[in-house]
Amino acid sequence: MSFLDLNKSQLINLSYSLSKEIIRSNRSGSYASTTIIGCNTRKYHGLLVAPQPQIDQDRHVFLSSVDETVIQNGKAFNLGIRKYHGGVFEPKGHKYIKEFKAEPNFHTIYRVGGVILKKEYLLIENEPTILICYTLEEAHSSTKLQVKPFLAFRNFHQLSHANFEVNTGFKSRENGSEFKLYPAYDSLYIQASKKVEYVHFPNWYYKVEYQEEQARGYEYQEDLLMPGMFEFDIKKGETVIIAAGLQEIKTKGLKLKYQSELKKRIPRNDLDNCLTHAAKQFIVQNKHTEIIAGFPWFGRWGRDTFIALPGLTCAIGDNKTCLEVLKSMSSQIKDGLFPNIGADNAASYNSIDAPLWYFWSIQQYYSKNNDAKAIWKLFSDSMLSIINTFKRGTHYNIALHDNGLIYGGDSKHGLTWMDAVVFGEPVTPRTGYAVEINALWYNALLFTAELAVLNKQKELAEELQNIASKAKATFNTIFWDDMQRRVADFVNFEDVNFNQRANQIFAVSLPYAILEEDRFKCVVDKVKSELLTPKGLRTLTPRNKQYKGQYKGNQEERDRAYHQGTVWPWLLGGFVDAYLKVYSGESAINFVEQIYKNFEPDMLEHGLGTVSEVYDGDPPHQYGGTISQAWSVAELLRIKSIINDLRNNHK
Repeated sequence: MSFLDLNKSQLINLSYSLSKEIIRSNRSGSYASTTIIGCNTRKYHGLLVAPQPQIDQDRHVFLSSVDETVIQNGKAFNLGIRKYHGGVFEPKGHKYIKEFKAEPNFHTIYRVGGVILKKEYLLIENEPTILICYTLEEAHSSTKLQVKPFLAFRNFHQLSHANFEVNTGFKSRENGSEFKLYPAYDSLYIQASKKVEYVHFPNWYYKVEYQEEQARGYEYQEDLLMPGMFEFDIKKGETVIIAAGLQEIKTKGLKLKYQSELKKRIPRNDLDNCLTHAAKQFIVQNKHTEIIAGFPWFGRWGRDTFIALPGLTCAIGDNKTCLEVLKSMSSQIKDGLFPNIGADNAASYNSIDAPLWYFWSIQQYYSKNNDAKAIWKLFSDSMLSIINTFKRGTHYNIALHDNGLIYGGDSKHGLTWMDAVVFGEPVTPRTGYAVEINALWYNALLFTAELAVLNKQKELAEELQNIASKAKATFNTIFWDDMQRRVADFVNFEDVNFNQRANQIFAVSLPYAILEEDRFKCVVDKVKSELLTPKGLRTLTPRNKQYKGQYKGNQEERDRAYHQGTVWPWLLGGFVDAYLKVYSGESAINFVEQIYKNFEPDMLEHGLGTVSEVYDGDPPHQYGGTISQAWSVAELLRIKSIINDLRNNHK
């Protein structure tokens, strides 16, 4: 049994199998996602989910699922499964599943009497097309396969419902058919690698339920259109491929295309390879090279991009992609800020830390590149424009004050990464001087000064160093509680807030640390004792009365827990950087390595072969949020890279 295999007893247990999801993206914005038994539990699930830029900036579900029916000796066995009202699953195809394997790609083995059928999924790289490959591995008599597609043609944030506007017609195409349910959409082509018979009998399937949406407090029932079925004979040992995509294809080369795509796959046979494979899923290359923040529902987020970028690229030796993303993002600065969510006219520039993480991201790239001249030529204009805009002041009261620190925020917006807002009020209001913002500001100033010196910009370097010196002096005066030996989370004109949060770790972790060095150990030890868990750092200590130990419920309930105790894996990167400034030697390396290895069991949880967005603050730290989060994966890969460097240097 390989690393990501599951057996029949696990698969037929719906409480187990419906909680395990698979995700595959294709670098051009499309993805395929469902559960390991093929029963969709989210509105975001679908075998082909692709962008429709002519409609909006989101992705759209074209092919929700397919049902296969094996016919042998006059008997029909439906392998599909969907959930309907009242907890009814119909059909119950999961009972025929023998095993699920992830190598060399996701595939399921069905056993029906004397028939053993293998079904494989393969999303084509850079094309909005999924290949579904059927191989009849065993059969004692003639066998026929029927394939029924279930179509949605809707935005992946929404749900479809039966209507009279839908076009239920089709057009015959080579070994298949073309469907276009609504005028604004691209057509969906379903074609086979051999001649098949298509029988057209359109029918709505009503009130298909998505239990994860119901649990999250959203609308959870939709109607799906099944236009007809594709039918073909299949012999023992024969492989038939069904292609579903937004472009018509020549079916003769389908099997060669399948094998060619298969060779590109990274084997998911251990934790390292699973994370490396997952990392590549977040890269999208269209007009720009960008980072998807998380699957299945996130898009491109500015903050997440810069935090995740080094781990997704440089940590696995892909410096080229890192540079491409940095170039793409550099062109999108506006008033010293980056678009946090959305793009073009729909972009929201409401992140105070995204431009400061931009410096850190360049800094991480520079540590692998060491070409100060090239970095300065490419990015100095953008870096200096951010610094100068912060000095002058920009939106949301973001500005450099005379004390050298960056102030920002107001009563209605969350500008830091703790940005959840409920009923128009920030859940964690942090208006003022936030600890990580000023730690990032200090690091940005001195990194820019470092490059300026190397590029013979002495006066500029001195100016930046003077601002940094003032910032550090002020910070260590107003943020530090010498009696309790602790760092404040934020400071404003009314309050010095000492809530014990993970944000303080960045006062130590960054390459240029704003906190005085003799205070490092106090911060690291406090974070380790109260906030560190096997899955990440808590966002608030359990000792605080506002602490929420579980991330669950509807949107409001989740938002109220999001940064009030919920555990985030991405914070482990900063913790490891800080920890290794305080502790060294074999024991420190072993400690950090255990942090990394704690995620090995997670490869078989939530999103197979990847890492979730968040975890509960309370043990056993149940996973939550998106099934695959870019900065979760990224910071674990960066930790692994740090471990490798330490091991090599320790020899």
